[in-house]
This record gives sequence, C-alpha cells and structure tokens, in this order.
Amino acid sequence: MTWSFAFVLQSILLGVGLAMDAFSVSLANGLNEPKMKSGRICKIAGVFAFFQALMPMIGWICVHTIAHYFSAFEKFIPWIALLLLVYIGSGMIKDAFKKDEDEDNEDGAKLSFKALLIQGVATSIDALSVGFTISDYNWIMALVCAIIIAAVTFVICFAGVIIGKKFGTWLSNKACILGGVILILIGLEIFITGVF
Repeated sequence: MTWSFAFVLQSILLGVGLAMDAFSVSLANGLNEPKMKSGRICKIAGVFAFFQALMPMIGWICVHTIAHYFSAFEKFIPWIALLLLVYIGSGMIKDAFKKDEDEDNEDGAKLSFKALLIQGVATSIDALSVGFTISDYNWIMALVCAIIIAAVTFVICFAGVIIGKKFGTWLSNKACILGGVILILIGLEIFITGVF
C-alpha cells in the first residue's frame, strides 16, 4: 500500500466499521447519564478512540514480531469481549434497580473510569485483528491509519453519547436498564460473530 486517497478512504472505512460497537456503548453511556457535561462526553469518546487506535497497532506489532502467539490468542477475543460487556451491563442494570429504590439520584449513575476503560478494551479488542489487515503497511502508515481510526471513532462515539443523552432524558430511570441490556446484547453479538 502506498500513500494515496485509497489509503485514507480505507482507514476511514476501517474506523467506521470498528467504531460501531463503541458507538452502541456510547449510546448506552448517554442513556445512563442524561445530564452529562461536554467535557465528560469528550473523555468517553477519547477513551474509545484511544483503544480503537491502540489495538490495531498492537495487532500490527504482533504480526511483525510474535504472530504465531497472537493467532493462538485470537480465538479468546469474543469470550473476553462478552465477559467484559456482560459485567458492565449487568452492573448498570443492578444500579438502575438500586436507583429505583433510592429515588434520590436524578442525574443517572456516573460511569466510573475503571468501567469506561473496561468498555474501551471490550469494544476494541476485536480491532487487534486489524493488525493483520494492515500488516503490509510500514510503521508510519500503520500509525497514521490508527490515528485516522481514532479520529473517526471519536466523532462517532461523541455523537453516540449525545444521542443517548437525548433519549436518556426522555426515558428517565429506565434508561440505565436499557443501557445495560444494550451492552449485554453487544457482548453477545461480538461473541456470536466471533465464534460462529
């Protein structure tokens, strides 16, 4: 691959494809916290963008160094994503029922940084295999591709949180349950497509 419009377009399309799970999780985060400030939205989108850029680079490095070890690990990716997203999703559902009992938190349960990192890893872990797709790139091209993927992911996830906030305001406390269910369904979708 050489520097060209096709390279940029392919990187953008990779970013769009990889960002879909992160978009759905961003939507769930917006549902969960309808009064989220713009700085926090940027933080959430930034974490997803970081991991979506990091994972293809790790995959690229694996291809160029320890490919035989990575291919053995690849079959566990759907399982890891499923476990992480079910863990976060079930926590959101549990918090929603606690909120119904307490009825004193009208801002939505705030997503902890640890939970956000878990979401970032869970939604981007399948992007490790993109390292194989871009293995013919040199190091600089792989890095530029990862940066483009990150930029696309940031924009898509920012939009996801904004959309989720809008619906979260309408749905009130039921938004946490819906957000948790969405995360669990995303985990199942990653698992089913990865295993079958």
